[in-house]
Amino acid sequence: MAMTGSTGSTWRYRWAYRQNERRQRVFREADGAWRRRDEELRRLRTLAEEFGGSAEAGAGLPIELDPGETVCWVLPAAQLVEVRRAAVLPAPELTVALRPRPLRRRRPDGIRITDTGIAVITNRRLVLLGGRGRRDWAYGKMIGLAHDLRAPVTLIQVLDRRRASGLLLPAEAVADFRFKLSVAFADAIEQREAVLAQLDEALAEHARRKPLRPAVRTPAQARLTGFVRGGARAVAVAAGITLLVPAALILAAPSAPPDSIRTEVAAATAATSAASAAATRAAAAMAGSPAPTPIAAPSLCGAPTNPLGYGFCAGDPVRQPAAEVCDWFDCVPGFWAGRGYLVQCGNSSVSLAGGSPRACGQHGGVQRAFRAPGPQPG
Repeated sequence: MAMTGSTGSTWRYRWAYRQNERRQRVFREADGAWRRRDEELRRLRTLAEEFGGSAEAGAGLPIELDPGETVCWVLPAAQLVEVRRAAVLPAPELTVALRPRPLRRRRPDGIRITDTGIAVITNRRLVLLGGRGRRDWAYGKMIGLAHDLRAPVTLIQVLDRRRASGLLLPAEAVADFRFKLSVAFADAIEQREAVLAQLDEALAEHARRKPLRPAVRTPAQARLTGFVRGGARAVAVAAGITLLVPAALILAAPSAPPDSIRTEVAAATAATSAASAAATRAAAAMAGSPAPTPIAAPSLCGAPTNPLGYGFCAGDPVRQPAAEVCDWFDCVPGFWAGRGYLVQCGNSSVSLAGGSPRACGQHGGVQRAFRAPGPQPG
């Protein structure tokens, strides 16, 4: 026997089941992405805190270590690159890249490969042990450092060489190399605590973004729009069409006297509104619920109808949307893994990756950003 409510209807139970299944699926996806990111940040924090090396790690390498110098990291495949023209690189910074971007495997224009060998990071310098000789970049002499954001190239300027040079690395090793080079440089100038502070801040911010398990929906929370295929959005579209009919009548009868047209339109609109209200009250009575009290809907400046107040009017970007946002909008796959603000894509779906160049990349690009009145958290 089918489970029914006090009204003898099963639609409320079906609605609650579908809602809970979808909300749990979205939560599991977001929680999995959050946990993977949390593990990566904690790994980097531990690596930065315990980063060091030993003289024994350089055994077998054709390198002579200075007193107190230790080998921290070795990469057996690296290429020496030099800039064709003189350029001024930005000063070295202590900022570490916690979200590396995808890299192209080809080298940028304007540089040439001059040697191939083994890259070594010590606590005092970066060294390339190449087939044509050795190239050193001492941390104490570094005046410029630039990591190419689109190619696996790092360029360095030092005091005793006029032109910048650097390394071209395998793409899969770039993120590890750049992070360890940043930590080694910070440690050499006694600023490792600054890097640790960045990682602690990133961990605290990530903890604040932990997805919350959604509350369980019950049959009593089912809206009357559950009867309509398409839900609230379908009702909103039907209401819009109803309002457009009187306007179409005006355009279709330009010869009618203005006063009579206004009278007919007012009458048609009043009749439509009365019929809609009567139908809503009747449906509410059949479902065993009190008739809803009409409330004036706030203006959302063209955004889809929703009770959250998210629209395209003035306000702050929505960086931490409500847990039920996907009940009212068509969220893209992996919605909760986004780390930006709420935007509408070209295909009318919504994404939480606003501000990223890859936002809505597979959904027609970013169309508009949602805004909410009042200050937003985060």
